[in-house]
Amino acid sequence: MFSKTNKNDRIDADQREQYDYARKRIKQKKGLMRHFIIFLVGSILLLIVDLILKKGHEVLLKDWSIWVVLLWIFLLLIHVFNVFVMNKFMGKEWENQQLEKLKKQQETRIAQLKKQAVQEVTVDEVKSARKTEALTNPSQTPEVKKNNPNQLPPEQR
Repeated sequence: MFSKTNKNDRIDADQREQYDYARKRIKQKKGLMRHFIIFLVGSILLLIVDLILKKGHEVLLKDWSIWVVLLWIFLLLIHVFNVFVMNKFMGKEWENQQLEKLKKQQETRIAQLKKQAVQEVTVDEVKSARKTEALTNPSQTPEVKKNNPNQLPPEQR
């Protein structure tokens, strides 16, 4: 009677799905931002170690930090592409379209299988009915005449 929960306040399935999708997108963007910040700090540290402190020249190439930063930029661009571009092409709408397409394919396949099963059952029933009819009434079964190639066909009157 005096409960704080109201049935009207409950979230329906569509709203829940939209909420979950929004949380997923926020998490993706947050991960991208985190990657970008780590990239900035890491690349600055690598450039300082290489160009200012001149460390790593004996083991690695000269200006090795530039190559590492370029590789990291490439990986960051792939992350940006996945979050912003691929999500539009293969986002929620694309998933729903693929789901509907697969459902339709399954429904048509199930309909084909049901039709095939009904045909097989019908053929089996007809065969078994003929067999039981032939066993119960052997006198009513049509007599099969063998064709004699030497015999002339009967004349029509």
